[in-house]
Amino acid sequence: MDWLSENAWAAWLGVAAVLGAAELVSLDLVLIMLAVGALAGAVTAVLGAAVIAQILVAGLASIAMLALVRPNLVARLHQGPDLQLGHSKLVGQRAVVTSRITGLAIGQIKLAGETWSAAPYDEHLTIEPGATVEVFEIRGATAYVHPVAELGE
Repeated sequence: MDWLSENAWAAWLGVAAVLGAAELVSLDLVLIMLAVGALAGAVTAVLGAAVIAQILVAGLASIAMLALVRPNLVARLHQGPDLQLGHSKLVGQRAVVTSRITGLAIGQIKLAGETWSAAPYDEHLTIEPGATVEVFEIRGATAYVHPVAELGE
């Protein structure tokens, strides 16, 4: 028993290592927070505090990690960029008109490196080649576009 009281820091480190390894299996971010508490207990043991103080510090550190750190980590891991697939990722992008677009005649635009059939979103518009347009909608293989005002205009 004397060895354990003299080397309590080693026991705390062993507990932290076991909890850290178990976290690799669970991936819940709970056991790693408890492992941090065990590390706090190890530091307290190295400083020569009593076993009761070591347990209190380990418990308080674990509770603090679970209450303050884990929710932020979980939220950060669960958020991410919205995945857009197919044509929906092209809506809102700008393109250059390569052939005249009118309400009566479908033209063409250069969009994301590809040539697309295009019609004006407002069927009363005529858009000349070289104009910059924004894609409002894609139906089938036709992009419905609207001209974008240039900065000098």
